[in-house]
Amino acid sequence: MDFLGTQPFVARDRIGVIGICGSGSFAITAAKIDPRLKAIATISMYDMGAANRNALNHSLTLEQRKMIIAEAAEQRYVEFTGGETKYTSGTVHELNENSHPIEREFYDFYHTPRGEFTSKGSSPELTTHPTLTSNVKFMNFYPFADIETISPRPMLFIAGEDAHSREFSEDAYKLAAEPKELHIIPGAGHVDLYDRVNLISFDKLESFFKENLKQK
Repeated sequence: MDFLGTQPFVARDRIGVIGICGSGSFAITAAKIDPRLKAIATISMYDMGAANRNALNHSLTLEQRKMIIAEAAEQRYVEFTGGETKYTSGTVHELNENSHPIEREFYDFYHTPRGEFTSKGSSPELTTHPTLTSNVKFMNFYPFADIETISPRPMLFIAGEDAHSREFSEDAYKLAAEPKELHIIPGAGHVDLYDRVNLISFDKLESFFKENLKQK
């Protein structure tokens, strides 16, 4: 924001933000403490805190969460004393008959030519894989806390009808104050809204920002 707002070609009172997937929750976190962001849109948003604390559909138990936290804490000793870095989660490297639909969805983007640009320059073994000791910090990440304080700046939450991440956009919408809008795209999944240009709501995004960032 400091850089953008000091550029001669930028109207500093008309800056908006779009956050996709995990960056959606980062954009909300930024907007809560930076009123220079005048309009906030998220697409296929992931609440990275809830996804790590609870997993999708609250499938991670408290005991499992505590085990992950304990493992990460011990791993810090390993890495501090020169041991091997441990990575976690991320996209699977191969599919089989037992692969979950969500695994297949991310694999189709990150490990095929479809996502080559996104993964360019990255190691195939590490693409989308955070370190265990860094990723555990998301356990203490609550992007939707105080989300209502962003009002009266407008918020737009876009999610696919069939997206496994739809719950996060719906949760944020419920907690946000007006003005707000939840826009569900029929027939779209989570990753579809990364690059399927026939499904991405460009018209909705354009009208949202034109209306809310217009010169006054």
